[in-house]
Amino acid sequence: MEIILEADRCGQVRGIERRQPAAGSGDRACASRSVSVDLPLVQTYRARGWNALGDPTRRAIFELLADRPRAVGEIASELPVTRPAVSQHLKVLKEAGLVVDRPVGNRRIYQLDPTGVGALRTQLDEFWNKALAAYKRAVEH
Repeated sequence: MEIILEADRCGQVRGIERRQPAAGSGDRACASRSVSVDLPLVQTYRARGWNALGDPTRRAIFELLADRPRAVGEIASELPVTRPAVSQHLKVLKEAGLVVDRPVGNRRIYQLDPTGVGALRTQLDEFWNKALAAYKRAVEH
């Protein structure tokens, strides 16, 4: 059995399980079925985080949450967007692994997810380390 990972157009990671047909079945095509998997450290996951932050409103929400956890209404009161719009942006940030929420009474409180933010930080560190090493090589030669 072979497992192949791929991402759909929304960045959702999918595992495709392919099995070879039974001997003598005459059917050369592989049977396949999709299963959704949660793989927070794969490249696609990190790309989803960067893509989510590409929107200025989501970046503003992200920056507000960097200060402290907040409810949707509180976030909306500080931005020129409606509460439903803030909820949609939070959904994208949550799906990208950058925020988590918890219920408090009849509200949900959102905060940054250290795991998702850490994955972005790791990728950024890797990028800068490679860039600085290349610059050092260029200067020394």
